[in-house]
Amino acid sequence: MALWGNSDNVTSAGTVSLNYTTRVVTGSTTGFGNAGSIQAGDVIRFGDDPVSGVYFGDAVVASIQSTTQLTIASTAGLSGAAIAATNFSASQCPSYTVGDVKYSESSSGTADAYVYGVAAQGAQNANGTVFETGVGWVGVTTYNDTHGNYRVKKEVLVAMSGITTGNAPIYDADPLS
Repeated sequence: MALWGNSDNVTSAGTVSLNYTTRVVTGSTTGFGNAGSIQAGDVIRFGDDPVSGVYFGDAVVASIQSTTQLTIASTAGLSGAAIAATNFSASQCPSYTVGDVKYSESSSGTADAYVYGVAAQGAQNANGTVFETGVGWVGVTTYNDTHGNYRVKKEVLVAMSGITTGNAPIYDADPLS
């Protein structure tokens, strides 16, 4: 398995449920393992994006048993809340970010952190805004400072061209809107 790929928001039809004890994800109308769908080594993102809806966190896909069942490597990057009949997406973001407490839904705090695949168009759209960044895999943390000012920190994790996005949310002048 590669440490990262060049696709964000890989095709992810259907809904999923997770058994935390066995780490087995069961899908409904999913296509796990099919061409163009989630594969072993990809990152599965449970719930909607962290801004516009319920988001439970990320996990690395350890293995795929069928088009409706897969196993995740760990639940460490998840919130711990029950995941049932939930939307999901798949990403080829750097798998090490799942184990990084900075990007984990299990961490406490008021900051919101997410890893985006930023394509050339997204970087151009964000040019001159607080979201301005380079192209590649980018960790973005948003928070309010002690004075109540909105702050955005960006960290390019992997600089690369040729990244394919379909982000939900799309990375642009304000991916959080």
